[in-house]
Amino acid sequence: MDGTVLVADDDRTIRTVLTQALTRAGCRVHATSSLTTLMRWVGEGKGDAIITDVMMPDGNGLEMLPKISQDRPGLPVIVISAQNTIMTAIQAEEAAAFDYLPKPFDLPDLMKRTARALEARGKRNQIEASADRPDELPLIGRTAAMQGLYRVVARLMNTELPVLITGESGTGKTLIARAIHDFSDRRTLPFVTVRPSDLSDLEGPARVMARAKGGTVVLDGVGDLDMDAQGRVVRMMDAPGDHVPRFMATSLGRLADRLEGGQLRDDLYYRLSGAVVEVPSLRARVDDIPLLVEHFLAKAERDGHPPRRLSADAMELMRAYSWPGNVRQLENAVQRLGLTARGDEVSRAEVEAVLGNQPEAAPVMGRGSGESLSESVARHLRRYFDLHGNVLPPPGLYGRILREVEMPLIEIALDATGGNQAKCADLLGINRNTLRKKITDLDIRVTRRRKLM
Repeated sequence: MDGTVLVADDDRTIRTVLTQALTRAGCRVHATSSLTTLMRWVGEGKGDAIITDVMMPDGNGLEMLPKISQDRPGLPVIVISAQNTIMTAIQAEEAAAFDYLPKPFDLPDLMKRTARALEARGKRNQIEASADRPDELPLIGRTAAMQGLYRVVARLMNTELPVLITGESGTGKTLIARAIHDFSDRRTLPFVTVRPSDLSDLEGPARVMARAKGGTVVLDGVGDLDMDAQGRVVRMMDAPGDHVPRFMATSLGRLADRLEGGQLRDDLYYRLSGAVVEVPSLRARVDDIPLLVEHFLAKAERDGHPPRRLSADAMELMRAYSWPGNVRQLENAVQRLGLTARGDEVSRAEVEAVLGNQPEAAPVMGRGSGESLSESVARHLRRYFDLHGNVLPPPGLYGRILREVEMPLIEIALDATGGNQAKCADLLGINRNTLRKKITDLDIRVTRRRKLM
C-alpha cells in the first residue's frame, strides 16, 4: 500500500495497532484521539484515506463525514464503531462512508479495505488530473485563427468577467479555460471543473464552492444541465459566499440556440456570457496540422517510441482530412501511426489505413473544389486497395463498386424528381422498367411528393 492514512480513535491500543500494521504495509500514518485534530489535518490537505471511530471525546465521527466530503471530495473514510447496531451501519451509509466495520474488527480485513480505499483515491486523482489538465492537447498554432484566440485569452486573463467557451468536441475548450486561469492572478488558487453530475442534488453548489475557495469554477458542458441544476448554478453565482470564484463554462454548441429552444434559462445565459470565446475547429486551421503532428510524434519519441516522420504525401492527406474529432482525433491518429508504421517515414498508405479505421470519421475531403468525380472515385478505389495491403480484395469487385455508385445515384435522382419514376428514368436516360427493376433489386424506398422544379 502507498499513501497517508489518518487514524482517529480514542482507544490508544487501537491507534497503536493500526499505526504499526499500516506502517508495515508501507503507509504513512497520522494518529489522534481528537476529532478536532483530524478535521484540522483534513483542512490542511493531509491524508489519502481516513479510519475513524464514531464516538470520540470531542464529537461524533459520523457527523463529520459531510464536512469531510465538502472540504475534500472523494477522500475515502472507513468508519469503525463499537456501537454494533443497524442504525450505525445505516447512518454510515447515508453519510457516504467508504466502508463500515463494527468493533471488534478483523485486522487483515481492515487492511484489505484500507488498500481498496487508497486504490480508489489514487484512481480518482488520476481521472481528475487528466480531466482538469489535458496537457496532451497542446495550445499550438501559428494560423490567424489561433493568433486571434491567443489575443482573446490575453485580454481576458485578469478580468473578472464570466467566460463562455464554445467549440466542437476535441478542440480543447477546457484547456483554454485552464490557460486563462493559469495566467491570471488566481493561478495559485484551485481550478475546479464541474460536470452535470456534480450539481445533481441540492448540496452540489456548496461542495463546488468549498472546493473552489475563490479560484476558478468551470461548468463543463453547461448545455447538458437540466433546468433544476441550471437554477442551482444561478443561485450559486448570485450568492457565492466569502470567497468569490471566477466562473467559466464550456459548451459544444451555441447556447443561444438552446436559449431560443427553451432548454436554457435566460438568467443563466446572461450571467455566463460576459465574454464568449470560440475555439476554432482543426478544419479552420489546417496549416497548424504539421505543427501538431510534429508535436505528437516528438512526445511519442520522448515516451520511448521510435522516431517517426511523415512523408510529403502522407502530410498532404492529413491536411486534407476533415478531422471531425479535431485535435483529440489527430492525436489518436498520430499515436497509432507511431505504433504501426513499418519504417521511420510514415507513408500515405499507412495514413489512409489509420484514417479509414477512425470511429465516426468523415471521409477524406477532396484536395480542392475542382476535383472531378472520376478523380474522387479513383482516389477512393486506391484507398480501398491499400487497405487490403498485399492481399487482393474478394472477387466480384466490379459488381460491388457499380452497386455502390448506382444506389446513391438513383436515390438522389428520385429525390430530385419528387419520387416520380417517369421523370427519374428520363433524367437518368434509362428505360422506366429498368429503373423499376433496379429500385426493387437495390431495395430503394420511393416517396412521392410534390416537387417544385
